[in-house]
Amino acid sequence: MYIFLVVFLSLYSGMHWYWYRKAAPVIPQVPAAKFLLVIFLLLMVSAPIMIRLLERWGHEAVARLTAGIGYSWMGFLFLSCTCYLVMDLVRMLVRFAGQAGFGGSLGSFLPGAGSAFTGVTVLVGLICIYGWYEATAIRTETVEIYTTKIPKATGTITVAQISDVHLGLLVGEKRLGRIIAALRGANPDLLVATGDLVDGQMDGSRGLSVMLREFSPRLGKYAVIGNHELYAGGSQALTFLREAGFTVLRGDVVRIPGILDIAGVDDPVFIGNEEAKVQERTLLAQVQSDVYLLLLKHRPLVEPESRGKFDLQLSGHVHKGQIFPFEILTRLQFPLPTGLNGIAEGGAIYVSRGTGTWGPPIRFLAPPEITVFRLRHP
Repeated sequence: MYIFLVVFLSLYSGMHWYWYRKAAPVIPQVPAAKFLLVIFLLLMVSAPIMIRLLERWGHEAVARLTAGIGYSWMGFLFLSCTCYLVMDLVRMLVRFAGQAGFGGSLGSFLPGAGSAFTGVTVLVGLICIYGWYEATAIRTETVEIYTTKIPKATGTITVAQISDVHLGLLVGEKRLGRIIAALRGANPDLLVATGDLVDGQMDGSRGLSVMLREFSPRLGKYAVIGNHELYAGGSQALTFLREAGFTVLRGDVVRIPGILDIAGVDDPVFIGNEEAKVQERTLLAQVQSDVYLLLLKHRPLVEPESRGKFDLQLSGHVHKGQIFPFEILTRLQFPLPTGLNGIAEGGAIYVSRGTGTWGPPIRFLAPPEITVFRLRHP
């Protein structure tokens, strides 16, 4: 955890320095202006830590305000630095081409520092405004799955998946209300949550747990824990999940007689990478191959030993990057694309784009989703 904080703060500080270098030419050349800007940037660098501390100390209103400003700035900063990086790469290529005797006049078409800063600021501002809207426009994705393991007499079994809701300071009752409305519209037989349902201190969250508890599909609700359940406080997050009516699967398998099995594993942050692999192997060794098996697992990774031992793995974690082009970075660690992916040894994995937001309250080219699976006999 401490290593993550050091790496994050180093990278985040570097992004602020890079942005400041781009902003410097258009800052009024008076000491007070530069001083105020530097103070603002220092506050924004420290905002993620300040938010957690304020929340822990019980200053929820101040923490929410700080989160709204700090995380919105985080999204703006990421997009701005991405634009500047692309422009710097183009400038470098043009310079190399000029040195090689090609395209010597291309440099005259590139914007100056002031024009570039203004253009990027306006473009990114418009993207952020759209991104705030996209983050609340929850889509329902429907996936049809035909399998002989679902008895013909059972008919269609409808399973709804939510993932990465990140209930907390910025994702609260209003957003959860939209999610539940979408779930009611889907009318599932079964609801599963594949991690990161909560993200923050849940001391004053009784209203949220009541909202979730009141949505009760006929075959029940099941959840696994993600990495943010630990960051929010493991025992507190587990209490919230159970108060919300979920059966939390931690290396467990539950049989819904005559229909299917549901298995769930812990995220590695709770028990360690090797322990998580052992938990998954042990769990899958218990299941019967003739019963349809749903495997709930937060991270979209398929272990080699697990291939062919489940029918459908449901995962999330990556948010499809949440803000394009961040997806390019998440795909380096989690190469499976969002959506349904077949597995050569049998079965499939579905990677959700996520239902809420982490950090910046925006999404760009990665709309939130609830996923509805319709399982039926061919």
